[in-house]
Amino acid sequence: MTSQTTVEKASREPQDTLAPAPAKGLRGHPWLTLFSVAIGVMMVALDGTIVAIANPAIQQDLGASLAEVQWITNGYMLALAVSLITAGKLGDRFGHRQTFLIGVVGFAAASGAIGLCDSVALVITFRVLQGLFGALLMPAALGLLRATFPAEKLNMAIGIWGMVIGASTAGGPILGGVLVEHVSWQSVFFINVPVGVVALLLGVVILKDHRADNAPRSFDIGGIVLLSQAMFCLIWALIKGAEWGWGDFKTVGFLAAAVGLFVVFAFSQKNVREPLIPLAMFRSVPLSAGVILMVLMAFAFLGGLFFVTFYLQNVHGMKAVDAGLHLLPLTGMMIVGSPLAGVLITKLGPRVPLVGGMVCTAVAMFGMSQLNTGTGTLAMSIWFGLLGLGLAPVMVGATEVIVGNAPMELSGVAGGLQQAAMQVGGSLGTAVLGAVMASQVDSHLADNWAAAKLPPLSPQQLDQASSAVEVGIPPVGSDVPAPVVEKITGVAHDTFVSGMSTAFMVAGIVAVIAALVATLTKRGANAEAGAGAGHI
Repeated sequence: MTSQTTVEKASREPQDTLAPAPAKGLRGHPWLTLFSVAIGVMMVALDGTIVAIANPAIQQDLGASLAEVQWITNGYMLALAVSLITAGKLGDRFGHRQTFLIGVVGFAAASGAIGLCDSVALVITFRVLQGLFGALLMPAALGLLRATFPAEKLNMAIGIWGMVIGASTAGGPILGGVLVEHVSWQSVFFINVPVGVVALLLGVVILKDHRADNAPRSFDIGGIVLLSQAMFCLIWALIKGAEWGWGDFKTVGFLAAAVGLFVVFAFSQKNVREPLIPLAMFRSVPLSAGVILMVLMAFAFLGGLFFVTFYLQNVHGMKAVDAGLHLLPLTGMMIVGSPLAGVLITKLGPRVPLVGGMVCTAVAMFGMSQLNTGTGTLAMSIWFGLLGLGLAPVMVGATEVIVGNAPMELSGVAGGLQQAAMQVGGSLGTAVLGAVMASQVDSHLADNWAAAKLPPLSPQQLDQASSAVEVGIPPVGSDVPAPVVEKITGVAHDTFVSGMSTAFMVAGIVAVIAALVATLTKRGANAEAGAGAGHI
C-alpha cells in the first residue's frame, strides 16, 4: 500500500472506529489528561531557557571552555530537533501514553544526573539524553490531547497547552536566576526530578492509551536514518554558521548535505510500505501552510527574543531576574491569550486569528525596532505585551492546523512536525538575525569609533571589539580611564542597538510573510478523528 493510499484511506474510514469509549473516573478524563501532560511539557519547555542562566556558573565551577559551554546548549538542541519526528512515530506505533511516560522518566533522570556531574563532558552527555527523552515526550503530549478531546474542545486544550509552554519558556530566566543566585547551578537541573515524579504518578493514574485501528505496525529504518542525518546537517550548519562564516566551505557543505539528504529521504518515502512521513500528508495545503507558518513564527519570535535578553542585560545593565521580570508582559499576554485564542479559533476557525496574530507580531517587531539605549519600561512593556498577544493565537492555531489536518494514526508524526518546525525556525531565526547583527556591527563600529574620537584599533582589535559589541558588551579593559570607558560604552551600545533594530525589521518582514501564509490555513479536516463529542 502506498503512503498516499494509506492517508486517503484513513480520511475515508468511519471515524467512529477511532473514537475511544467515554471516559469513566480518572483514567482518560480529558481535562485531567491535559493537566497531566502539561506538567511534563512544562518541565521540557522550562529547560529550554532556564539552563542559559546557569551556563556561566557551570563554566566557572567545572572550568569549562566557551566551546564546551556552547555544547551544553547545542547538544540538547541537536538531539531534540533530530529526534522529534521519529519520536512521534514511536508514539503512533507503540502508544502515546507509554512514549510519554518513558520520556518523563528519562528526562527527569537525566536532569538529576546532570546535577551530580563533576565534569563538563558528563554534563553534555546527559544534556543530549535530555534532548532525546524530551523528543519522546513532546509529540506524545499532543497525540494524547488529540485522541482524548472532541473536536469542539481541542482548540481550548491546545490553547492551555500553548499557555504552559509559553509561560514556562519565558519564566525560565526568572526561575533560573533565582536558583543560581540563591542555591546553585545544580538546582536548575535537580528541580526537574520532583516535577518528573509528579508527572509520572499523574500519568500512570490518569493517562489512557488510544491507538488508531490502522496505526503503523513497522518502522522505516532507512527513512529514520536519512531524516536524522538531514536534520543534523541543517541544525549543525545553522548553529556553527556564525562561527565558521556563512560562505565557508564547511557551512556550505553541511547545508548542501542537508538538502541532498532531504531529497533522498523524500524519494525513499515513495517506496516504503509504511513510510516515516507519508508525503501525501503534504497534499493538504492547510497542513503544509501550518508547518511553514510555525517555522516563520519561530524565526521571528525566537530569533528576536535572542537579542532582547542581551539588550536588557548588557545595554540596560539588568540582572537575569530583572530581565525576566521585564518580559512578564510578553509572558502574561501569552498566558491570558492562549486559552482565549482557543475559544476564538473554535468559533471562527483558525484563519482569521492566525492572520491577526501574525499582524500583531509584525507590528510588535517593527515597534521593537525603535527601542534605543534610553527606552523606558513602559514603552518596552507595550511592545512585549503586543508580541505575546500576537503569538498566542499562532501557537494554538498552527498546532491545531498541523495536528488536525493529519490522520489520527499519524498524530504523533504531526506533533513531531510541529515541534521540529519550531526548532528549525528558532535556529534559522537566531542564525539569520545573528548574521544581520554581525553585518551591521562590522559596517558601523569602525566609523562610530572614529566619530567618538577614540584611539584607533588594529584589525585584530576591531574584530575582538566587534564580537563583544554583537552581544551589547563594551570592549573595555581594566586600566581604561573612566571618561574613555563612558565613550566606548556609548559607542558599543549605540552600535548594538542599531544592529538590533535592523534585525527586528527583518523579523517584522518575516512576520508579514507569515501572515500571508496564514491565509492558506483552515480547520483540520481530520479533527473529528479524536474523541467523540459529548465525552466531556
